[in-house]
Amino acid sequence: MAHRSPDRHAEDMSTDLPPPGSPPDARQRRGPTPATPGQLAWLGHEVAAWRADGILTDEQATLLLGRYHPVRRLELSRIALWLGAGFVGIGIIWLVAANLDQLPPLARFGAVVLLWLGSVVAAEVLDHRVRTRRSPVVGAARGLAGLLYGAVVMQAAQSLQVPAYDATLVGIWAAGALLYAYAVRGVAPLVVGVLLASGWLLWHTGESLQRQPSFVLALGALAMAGLALGRLHDSAADRAGWSHFGTVWRFLGAVTGLAALFVAALPWGDGDTRYDAWLVGALVVAALLAGAGALRSTGAGRLEAAGGVVILALAMVLTWWSPETPDVGDQISAAAWLHAIVAIVFFVAAAAGVAAIGVLRDEAALTWIGVAALALFTTVQSFAVFAQVITGAWLFVALGLVFAGTGWIADRARREMVEALEGADR
Repeated sequence: MAHRSPDRHAEDMSTDLPPPGSPPDARQRRGPTPATPGQLAWLGHEVAAWRADGILTDEQATLLLGRYHPVRRLELSRIALWLGAGFVGIGIIWLVAANLDQLPPLARFGAVVLLWLGSVVAAEVLDHRVRTRRSPVVGAARGLAGLLYGAVVMQAAQSLQVPAYDATLVGIWAAGALLYAYAVRGVAPLVVGVLLASGWLLWHTGESLQRQPSFVLALGALAMAGLALGRLHDSAADRAGWSHFGTVWRFLGAVTGLAALFVAALPWGDGDTRYDAWLVGALVVAALLAGAGALRSTGAGRLEAAGGVVILALAMVLTWWSPETPDVGDQISAAAWLHAIVAIVFFVAAAAGVAAIGVLRDEAALTWIGVAALALFTTVQSFAVFAQVITGAWLFVALGLVFAGTGWIADRARREMVEALEGADR
């Protein structure tokens, strides 16, 4: 009697048991592993089946179930810790931006460095003392360390008379946060680094190149890299500690991919694409990651890894093919109608792909992102149609009906997709 375990549960729960008489491993000494009620329900069902099949003894089953304890996805204490760490980090960066005139430059820099190093040391001390894996306290401390590194960068820039409003500083901050995240396998600094790196590339592209096609290329590069890195982390040989990294990168790829199609569908492009070394480098690295992710995956995973490439290709088609936008009150041309229809088809396909990834990876938030993005995109596209024939309050009524109707239809499609894929071989 074979039992197939869902990917997400297999990643989040290790079922390896030590041989009798062996000393407890480091994971057991750190206490039970947090697991959601849904994960524990699945594990309990599987353990009962394994006991019935004679795969596990009663003692082994009890030991296995004792390795986990139930927690909710978002605890109040976790939210409070995240918010607290975020406010402290932003507050210290704000103090640095205010120049701390009461201290000389060297003293200011030394104080900020000490705060940063203190947060790093405190996070690692907590990691060794807290007997819970993925502790929110440790995560908040590491997230604070990632934020305080930005204060160090900003203070160093002030000492060197570098302009504070420069995308380069954000890039240096992002690089440090990402290196720290991978050094300690911390999800919180990874989130900080991913957000900063994305912001840096988009800021630099928008400020330096000032072209819609170039901005779409930057979003597409982030989508390719995010989806590919999500698959690469999932397929890593040592999955302990890396599965959550894959989730973060996958969210980046999904959001930026949908954003690329959204921006490409807007009738603002002129087909003039500019490049620079950073944008070309980002595209090359993203393409290499997509290739590596596809090679190390099979089946649906290979399609997921290459999804960013497809999204970027569709987005650039919409960007380079941009018919003239009529003024309000003018007749919409046939080319504009065709462009809008093609854009909707492309976006529906991309949103459905994101929703499918969410179902396959047991990440409901991805599915809801696809549904919400589809409803918002359809409403924005509908504005170009209704604005020609409806004005005033009735325009908002029509757009509201479109938004609600699209959301309802997309949610029904999501439910059908969940039912269809849950019984399929993943």
